[in-house]
Amino acid sequence: MRKNSSLFVVLVVLAGVLLALGGCGKKQVAEPIAEPQEDTQAVRGDDVPLSEPEETIYVEPGAGVFQDIHFEFDKYRILPDDEGTLQRIARWLKENEDVKVLIEGHCDERGTNEYNMALGEQRALAARRYLVTLGVASDRLNTISYGEEQPLSSASTEEAWAANRRAHFTVSQ
Repeated sequence: MRKNSSLFVVLVVLAGVLLALGGCGKKQVAEPIAEPQEDTQAVRGDDVPLSEPEETIYVEPGAGVFQDIHFEFDKYRILPDDEGTLQRIARWLKENEDVKVLIEGHCDERGTNEYNMALGEQRALAARRYLVTLGVASDRLNTISYGEEQPLSSASTEEAWAANRRAHFTVSQ
């Protein structure tokens, strides 16, 4: 009887050790990604492909129609200072109905790549929504996010970060 009880104790201890070792594996913790705060499906439209245009055309910079717009840190709200730029872009697009625009969303270097890709998308979509409210046909406006991958400035200063938080417009046919 003593043999059976000591064998039982050994098995219980061994099972406990195996369970403890099995739970000690390195666990990966996923970083949270900001959820879009607005319904992007309603803005995109189910039947509108959001692919990059094939051919880029030159647009004379004359009046500075296609200037970048900028965003506050960690935000994608259109700033009042940029409304005039978007209104000029909408006016030009209404006069030139044979062209499309790719709206690029950009971020500064702070934050994870995944977070900045999502934020860049929200910035491009915010500019797209604004242009649509001004009467530009949604099927003429495509979006893409570059996150932090294409900075205007590689400096790590507030001025450089502010310049990198932008939506950029590329005209195409």
